Amino acid sequence: MDETMTEPQRTAPFAPFEWLLSGRYLRARRKEGFISVIAGFSFLGIMLGVATLIIVMAVLNGFRKELLDKVLSLNGHIVVQPLESPLTDWKDVADRVSQVQGIRLAAPVVDGQALASSAFKSSGVLVRGMRGEDLSGLASIARNIRHGSLEGFDRGQGVAIGQGLADQLSLRAGDSITLVAPRGAITPMGTAPRIKSYKIATVFEIGMSEYDAGIVFMPLSEAQAYFSRNNDVTAIEVFTADPDNIETFRTMVTEAAGRPVFLVDWRRRNTTFFNALQVQRNVMFVILTMIVLVAALNIVSGLIMLVKDKGEDIAILRTMGASQGAIMRVFLITGAAIGVVGTLTGVIVGLVISLNIESLERFLSWLTNTNLFPRELYFLSKLPAEIAFSETVAVVIMALTLSFLATLYPSWRAARLDPVDALRYG
Repeated sequence: MDETMTEPQRTAPFAPFEWLLSGRYLRARRKEGFISVIAGFSFLGIMLGVATLIIVMAVLNGFRKELLDKVLSLNGHIVVQPLESPLTDWKDVADRVSQVQGIRLAAPVVDGQALASSAFKSSGVLVRGMRGEDLSGLASIARNIRHGSLEGFDRGQGVAIGQGLADQLSLRAGDSITLVAPRGAITPMGTAPRIKSYKIATVFEIGMSEYDAGIVFMPLSEAQAYFSRNNDVTAIEVFTADPDNIETFRTMVTEAAGRPVFLVDWRRRNTTFFNALQVQRNVMFVILTMIVLVAALNIVSGLIMLVKDKGEDIAILRTMGASQGAIMRVFLITGAAIGVVGTLTGVIVGLVISLNIESLERFLSWLTNTNLFPRELYFLSKLPAEIAFSETVAVVIMALTLSFLATLYPSWRAARLDPVDALRYG
């Protein structure tokens, strides 16, 4: 044997020729048209699955954030309710609670149900009595006044109503609204309803239809007289600087109250609602992941057909010295390329649509002449979207993982193909 002969050098993994072969297999030829169609559907499936996941997750996150912000901006993070005796000492309790570090506002309120009516229509509302300074301290109200002013709110007999209620009753600032409470003066004939007209001092628009059309704010002293309260209040609404750390505030508020009280925080008041949103979000993620899974299975079928079609090529490459690992990597690159390009394209499409979801909704509503996002059904005045970076990364990792796993079996079959059998049987 010639001593000058040397062992053939093996190429490094993912050598240029492996990428070259993968690129050629990805480009369709006339006789491989059906395989290229399957690859195209795999690409579209992954792209649409990833884009849909990102859009749906962004919209659900937007719903949760908007609803949470709206709820916490108008309702107290902690509601202090009386035990054993009515809250006739509400001024002292509110002052003590407001001194607690991290408490932004402690607002005594009087709540009651009433029927609001005008010369045109009527609607059931929640009447909430509050001091003018407390109402001005609610940014969701003070920053969203459409007509009128909160100045001198305590001194007059004016009320503040939402834009939705004003539109529903065909009223505006300066007009009068009639409130009818079912429990009024007690007469020999029974309890008579209490009917009183109030001037509309302020019209606000929070952006949540349930509040804009269902709440009437009234001066606290007037609400006490209207609902026949004996100088007491229904509760004290406490607003904190950090709603997520509500358990710490519960202990401090209980100590600061200085009397027997019962506390209800925002999590307990809205547990069912926000748990339903979380369940919906998880279910949608699982369902939409199936789209990506189906697209990944298309990659499997497409690669198996490609391996069958390229049997002779594989046999020739093996006889020329290509290792089983090189053959496996060729088909790994081929299948993974479909998943990577499909995932990246889906991310771009999903992000673009999520960032312009409101404009797209208006355009589709105009195009189809239908209301795709009825405000009275979804509570919000616009379609929200909140992109979470961590969720987007999770979607990308999930799609890439499924795409990679889908290439393993066909690539392994290609590497295990016997060159003799491939050349003999085609």
